Amino acid sequence: MKNRKISVPKAAGAYIGTIVGAGFATGQEVLQFFLCFGLPGILGIALSTFLFIVFGFLIMELGMKLDAKSHLEIIRHASGSFFGKIIDFIITFFLFGALTAMLAGTGALFSQQFGISSLAGSIFMAVITLLTVLTGIHGVINSISYVVPFLLAAVAGVSIFSIINSPPQITTASLPAQSNLITNWFLAAVLYTSYNTVISISVLGPLGDQADNKKTVFYGSVLGGLGLGAGSFLIFLALSGNISEAARLEVPMVYIAGKISPFMQTIYAVVLIAEIYTTAVGSLYGLSARLSGAGKNPAKNKTVAICASIFAFFASCFGFSNLVKYLYPLVGYGGIILLASLIFAKVKNKIIIWKQ
Repeated sequence: MKNRKISVPKAAGAYIGTIVGAGFATGQEVLQFFLCFGLPGILGIALSTFLFIVFGFLIMELGMKLDAKSHLEIIRHASGSFFGKIIDFIITFFLFGALTAMLAGTGALFSQQFGISSLAGSIFMAVITLLTVLTGIHGVINSISYVVPFLLAAVAGVSIFSIINSPPQITTASLPAQSNLITNWFLAAVLYTSYNTVISISVLGPLGDQADNKKTVFYGSVLGGLGLGAGSFLIFLALSGNISEAARLEVPMVYIAGKISPFMQTIYAVVLIAEIYTTAVGSLYGLSARLSGAGKNPAKNKTVAICASIFAFFASCFGFSNLVKYLYPLVGYGGIILLASLIFAKVKNKIIIWKQ
């Protein structure tokens, strides 16, 4: 009998924490996926919130049923042999890409906010992420879920202040040129959910395996999805009132925090580092678990985690906003196969039960 200890708040916190990394809390994702479409971008946020709830539940439910230790068990069940291999490659590739983006995001933040070399920032994040992952799945879940309330409070506080003092201007005028891989708000919502599902499945699967019951999985998904949607909406409104500044900065939300006070700007920068950390931890854990056989060989798992951290550090030199603009949408397109497979697996299971 498995020792299941994950509560609804921990499930929701781990879900949110895996996703709210550098792209989310800096404002870059909301800027490039939703704000560029003006008012219809709000519809995109609403759709992505619903999709986060649905796919979070499907993944954790499968993780509970399959005793998942990595994403591999889930995609093999949902996608079969052929598509499973394709999706496995996409997930593994993007876990590395997301880790790279988190290191790059930390470097950009250190440079913009503290005037410290971006390389120093990337090295710092690589080290603390690696040390956390080496503690195992419970260390990962705890480290992520404990900091999420502070992260959401900081995003909400800074956004609400900005909304009050700089009224939202929901328009496409004066927006920066966006990636031509995203052409409308509906596609943006699907891609946003898709690539975030690709990165979160490596944690959500094992998380479902640790859940108390199906009710925990369901309410954890609902609470997690709503938290993500609310945070995205507040950032959307905050950025829309500061669009000319947001367009030229790698980390626009830190600039907005600075309009409150220099002290608040520093606090938000520290919180942002914590947000980046949660996604970096989830990415590195999922990557090392997959490549080392789901932790069956602890020595190999440590070696893989160390090597992945080193390679991600060098790749992070490509730049943060470029990774968000090009890597994320591309992985989002590939991740659509995963979303379709999860829906198909659920429908197939319902049909089998109905026939019985």
